Amino acid sequence: MNMLYIRYPSWIHPELLPGVPVLGLIRWYGLMYVCAFATAFLILKQELKEGALDTPEQKSTEDDIFSFIACGIVFLLIGARVFSTLVYDTSGLYWHKPWLIFWPFDTTTHEFTGLAGMSYHGGFIGGLIGMILWCKTHRRPLWKWIDAMCVAIPLGYTFGRVGNFLNGELYGRITTAPWGVIFPRAGEYESFSTSLPWVQEFAAQCGLSIADGQRLINLPRHPSQLYEAFFEGLALWLLLWLLRKKKPFDGFLGSLYTIGYGSVRFVLEYFREPDADLGYRLSKDGSNTLYRNTSLLNISTGQVLCFLMIAGGLILMLVLWLTSRQKKTA
Repeated sequence: MNMLYIRYPSWIHPELLPGVPVLGLIRWYGLMYVCAFATAFLILKQELKEGALDTPEQKSTEDDIFSFIACGIVFLLIGARVFSTLVYDTSGLYWHKPWLIFWPFDTTTHEFTGLAGMSYHGGFIGGLIGMILWCKTHRRPLWKWIDAMCVAIPLGYTFGRVGNFLNGELYGRITTAPWGVIFPRAGEYESFSTSLPWVQEFAAQCGLSIADGQRLINLPRHPSQLYEAFFEGLALWLLLWLLRKKKPFDGFLGSLYTIGYGSVRFVLEYFREPDADLGYRLSKDGSNTLYRNTSLLNISTGQVLCFLMIAGGLILMLVLWLTSRQKKTA
């Protein structure tokens, strides 16, 4: 039987070097964050050389962009963590014990876990607040700096999704596509009974054999983390990078990033399995089957937030466009 799936590499662990003192505490996901921030800095540095951050009255420096990114990072991490724990966690633990939001140790075993759990949309809101505060404090043109940052963000974001893949988390729905991946962690949370006819048929289509006496099976899934890394990261970055010197008004690239990311993420959410404890926010057919898509009108929490991003980006672009026209005709 031909295998039409990929087994998640057994040598990949969440830790960079498991079992090695000190280095065993470093996780791939954390390392990817460092790569993301470093990439954003290098792109902003290039934009600085091109004069994208200068005004006739004021020249910007590398110290400025370092300070700008640092402020954005702090608020991004706060927003991402707060949103993840208070919106996506349904246990109520963090509402009753908010000091645990930034507690990096397991409350039971006391082992170091890092800040496991970050929300993109929370990071988006937090980072935006950080950029606004920095620009107001340093008296810099807000939309010019936000445009520059939005050109830098997507390529760095690619590393974050690669980190999710290396962690074996945020995997997609089951699929018979030949690039479907069997994620070990998916099997820990959601295996399927081999007594079900559809499971037997699905496994056969993938070339996945069922052993005698085997009661449960872990099925291949979309590597949705890699889909997001490419489309929300690399592809969106390339679009913004090519348009960076052709923007019609300040704020255009920031608006386009918001619309573009929201649109791409909305579509890719159909391939990504929603959190089991949240399910769908809207379900047209009344189904709560999460491991495969039964209707395009079954909408997840992520899609609701992406819709708000798209609407907000369109409104912002319209307002900024009208404002720029008024300035030109004044």
